[in-house]
Amino acid sequence: MTDQSAELSAEDQKLVTLARTTWGRTGGPEGAAVRDSDGRTYAAATVALPSLRVSALGVCVAMAVSSGSRGLEAALLLTDRGELSPFDLEVLRDFGGPGVPVHIGDPRGTIVASTTT
Repeated sequence: MTDQSAELSAEDQKLVTLARTTWGRTGGPEGAAVRDSDGRTYAAATVALPSLRVSALGVCVAMAVSSGSRGLEAALLLTDRGELSPFDLEVLRDFGGPGVPVHIGDPRGTIVASTTT
């Protein structure tokens, strides 16, 4: 795995900071952040309750949708799994459409992979 963090734009670096902060506060299994098509950002951690399970990216997309957003510019996931789940990729594609950059990082915020929806 190579560190691709240096290749991130300043706006995408902000997503790393937001995701790390949110993840650190909750201690959950993942942290995520997205930037919508209006430039607003949403950060969340995985919700894992007995009656409700939502991935960190799923929570971010739900927050954006419920705030009236119409699309995504970028997404970031911090996880110790090192990969994006097919379900999360589909959620991002459903809302953001094709071509949205998605960065995947480790718990320290080091970007280990990037893809697009």
